Order: sequence, then structure tokens, then C-alpha cells
Amino acid sequence: MQEPQGLDARRAALDLIDRVTCAGRLLSELRLPPGLTPEARARAERLAADTLRWAQRADRVLGPHLRLKPRVRTHGALRLALWEMLGEGAPAHGVVNAAVALVREREETQGQAGLVNAILRKIAAAPPDWDALPVPELPKWLRKPMVAAWGKPAVAAMEEAHAAGAPLDLTPARGAPLELAGALGADVLPTGSLRLMVPGQVSQLPGYEAGQWWVQDAAAALPARALGAKAGERVLDLCAAPGGKTLQLADAGADVTALDISEARMTRVSENLARCGLEAEIVVADALEWAPEAPFDAVLLDAPCTATGTIRRHPDLPHAKDGSGLKDLTALQAKLIDRALELLAPGGRLVFCTCSLLPEEGEGQVAQALARHPGLELDRDLLALPGIDPAWFGAEGLRLRPDYWPERGGMDGFFVAALRKPAKEAGSR
Repeated sequence: MQEPQGLDARRAALDLIDRVTCAGRLLSELRLPPGLTPEARARAERLAADTLRWAQRADRVLGPHLRLKPRVRTHGALRLALWEMLGEGAPAHGVVNAAVALVREREETQGQAGLVNAILRKIAAAPPDWDALPVPELPKWLRKPMVAAWGKPAVAAMEEAHAAGAPLDLTPARGAPLELAGALGADVLPTGSLRLMVPGQVSQLPGYEAGQWWVQDAAAALPARALGAKAGERVLDLCAAPGGKTLQLADAGADVTALDISEARMTRVSENLARCGLEAEIVVADALEWAPEAPFDAVLLDAPCTATGTIRRHPDLPHAKDGSGLKDLTALQAKLIDRALELLAPGGRLVFCTCSLLPEEGEGQVAQALARHPGLELDRDLLALPGIDPAWFGAEGLRLRPDYWPERGGMDGFFVAALRKPAKEAGSR
């Protein structure tokens, strides 16, 4: 029997969904099987991400039709099919046939093929109003502390932003032509980033080959701007991958050292530096153990975190994570702040940031660092950047959230703090 059209992309998507929900892996860590066409690969990645983004809504539709929870792969196939039928508006006949075929392929799920067929046909015969269903909520481990920190209305607005997804933001190089935004069909955001609502294939966009820009969320572009790197300064980008901030610092003319523990991720940083005609020293090492020859004038620390501020572009994260590693992450963040200060020259500046929505990974870290280090001070002047709403500032730094700029498409969640090391050690004269 000939398999349904597009089954290869759906199969690959379902495999990705399985590995996220069962093994706690992120989509960015997973690889698709060889042999897929570029179109099928793109389709599989898009299907997996969209199915995970809307899984909670699909489960609301499935609830009345399920007496017992199906096997994990069967559940994934049902969610995938409902997204295609109700979210994308794909013809039900082909979607149902494909879902049944996927379930029949595995010995452990083939006995549920009839269940899948019956449920999907019932739903297709009387489809609900998909857009009227509630927006998916964050998992309890994340939603509870966020509500405590920001309040229910703010969290609901963030969940709306997560459901809407993310446009493509670009950071233009300083030498990029003034007409670049027009050539790209991009909006110029108040902070200087360029935004494309319907970007297409990134490598085919104007200016890509010439290295006139790099992909970077508008919020993620602000920490390097706050550091204010100057030509000739020795600047360290600590935990540098994926490298957008390294490119910004190098573009400013600084003498940049980019350090990260992942060799594979730093290879990508090197490739982007070469594409953009920029230079930086690449170091693959453990930040807590690496020792430079001399201290730095400025350090940018984008610390490892829960990445909860990036859910609008990484909808798999709530399915892959459960908050169990938070204590270890916050302990590592504190160690990295202390190490960054050790690597900083007296009077030097440190910009600390995390792409997290949890205060303990942002505001709390800075408050504790100030208590640990006598003489360390906040430098709020560094955060006075163009396009920043004064309402985004808190006592410890700049708090960015996905629900900000709703009329423009939102932004990633970030916390950014600027710190100044004392010019003399405490107790010295």
C-alpha cells in the first residue's frame, strides 16, 4: 500500500515530539533523520514546534473522546493531527489517514489505530472553534512563581505572547547600508533592531552573504549595547554561544575574547564572525577554571539559565523541562558572577543577563552579588539605551518580558543588570 503523501515529514515531526515529551530533550538539541528533502525537514520542524505550542489546546479537544490516556506516541499523533486539521486547516481525510498510518507503524501503538481513526473522524465531522479555545497556560512549576512575581494579568499576557510565536529579529552591523531595512522589508524597532514578521529562508535574505546583519532577538541585543564596548578595549564575552553578543562587541571595535564550554557551539560563532568580516579570540574552556593573561576592561556574562524567557520561540521548553535543575542553575550563576568579577580590572564594568522570567535568576542574583561584594555598585547609566521604556526598570536592573511591545510582536524575556567593580579593593587606600 502506498503511504500517505507527506508521511515522512509527519513521522519525523512525531519522532521529535516523542523525544521532547519522553526524554526531556529540546528541539534545538535534536537531529532529523538523513534522507529528508529540505522541504520535508522544514515541515517536520515546523509541525513539531507548532504541535507542542498548541498541545494543551489539542488536549481540550481530545478530552471528551478519551476514557483512558493513550500511549505517548499515540497521544502525540493525535495532537499532531489536530493541529493540522484545526490549526492549519488541512483537509481531514489526508490528516486522518496519515495519523492512522503513523500509529500502525509501531508494534506498541498499532492496536490503537482504530481509536485514532474513530476520534479524528468524530472531531472532523463536528470541528470545534479552535481559535476560541483558551490560550495554553505555562506549567505549574513555572506559572506559580511567575504569578507571585508579576501577577496573574501579566502572566496571562505573557502566555498570549508565547502563543503568538516570535518574528525574526536582526541586528544590523554598523557598516550596514541605511537602506537595509527597506531591502529586507523590515520594521525598525525603537532599540535599533530590525524585525521581519514573515521572514522566509534566512540565508536567502538580502545582506546575509555580505554579513550585514545577524539573527538576534531585540531583547537579546540590549545587554551588549549596555556594555558600551569601545574600540581597543579588552572585552570578555563569557558563556558566549550562540554568539550574537560576540558579534556586537566585535562590531564595536573592541578586542574581544569569546569563551564558552561547548566546542560545537563555538564553531558556529566562528562561522558567523567570518561571514560578517569580524574578529574575536575564540576560547573553548570552563569559565570557572580558565585564567587569562590580564584582566578585562569589561565583561558580558549571559549566564546559563532556564531560558524561560524564550518560550515564544521555543514552545518545546515547557514540555521538556520541569524546573528540577533550578537550584543547580542559580548556584552556577552566582559562581559565574563571582568569577566574572575576578576577571575584571578595577573600575571595570560587568553586564550580567539571563533569558529567564524568574526573579531568582535575575533580580535575586544581583541583590545577592551586591551583598557578597563590598564596593560593587549598580551602574544604571549604562542601561539608559534608546527605545527603553522607563517602566521596564526595577531596583536591580532592566526587566524585559514577552508581553512588552504587543503591538510590535513582543520580545524575549530577559533580565539585564550593569555593575561597576570598585576602582580599589575594599580596605585599600
